Amino acid sequence: MKTKIVPILLFSIVLILCQACINEDMVPYYEKQQPGKVVIRGYNAQKDSIQIAVDGKILKEAKIDAYIKKIAKDHEFVFYSDKAKVVEITNKVSKQLLYSYKLTTAKPIDTISFYTKEDLWIENVLAAKPGKITQTGYAGFKFIFPTLNKYSASGYTGKLDGIMRKVNGEVVGVVKNIGKDTYSDFIEFPSSLPPIIRMELVKHNTTESYINGRQVITVMLMLPNKSRLIVLDERKDQSGKFLNVDASLNLVDYFDF
Repeated sequence: MKTKIVPILLFSIVLILCQACINEDMVPYYEKQQPGKVVIRGYNAQKDSIQIAVDGKILKEAKIDAYIKKIAKDHEFVFYSDKAKVVEITNKVSKQLLYSYKLTTAKPIDTISFYTKEDLWIENVLAAKPGKITQTGYAGFKFIFPTLNKYSASGYTGKLDGIMRKVNGEVVGVVKNIGKDTYSDFIEFPSSLPPIIRMELVKHNTTESYINGRQVITVMLMLPNKSRLIVLDERKDQSGKFLNVDASLNLVDYFDF
C-alpha cells in the first residue's frame, strides 16, 4: 500500500507546482484562444514619465516600467474566448488617464502610435504618411490641428485652409482641409531664402479668419527636399486667453514613417 501512495502523492505535488507556475495569461485548454500582438510606437515629451498597461498589468522591460521620450515596444499576448484586451496609458506621477484603447480579435495585430506633451495628445500618428516631394528643391507640408478652439473658443468647427506666404507677402500656395482629427491635403512648392513661411489660417474656401475680428498667422520654416507633418497648437497667455498658434512641432522628427 505504501508503494502506491507515494507515486500518487508525488503526482499531486507536481500537479500543484505546475498549476502555481502557470502564466497569468494561460487558461484551461478547452477555452478558445487566439494569439494577439500590439505594436506601440510613441513619443512622450511630458516632464513626467508615462506607463502602459494591458488589462491592468503594467508593461515592463527588465526593471523599467515607465517611459519618457521615444517608445518602441511590441507586446504579444493571447485572446481568450474573443474577450477584448484594454490598453491604458497614464501619467505615472498624476495617475491621469491619457488614453484608452480596446484590442479585439477583429484585428489581432494592432498598432498604437501617439505623441504627447503637456496639454496635447495626438493619436494614430502613423496612420498618415508625409507627402512625397515630386521635384528637387521643393518643400512639402501636411497639417493637423488637434487643439483647434481649445483657447480661442471661436465656435467654428469646419475645416481650415492655410494661405502660405513668403516674408515679402508673395503667396506660394494654399493648403486645404486642415482638420482637428485628420491631416490636411499635401502641399509642396519651391523652397527659397529666407526660408520663412507665414501661414494665415482661414475658414475653408474663404479668406475669412476662423477667429472673428482677428487675423491668425503662424510662422514656420520651408526646407528644401523635406516633407513635414506639422502640428498646429493653440497657445494661451498667462490669463488663459488665446495668444497665438504655434507650428514648431514636426512629427517627422520623432517617428519613422
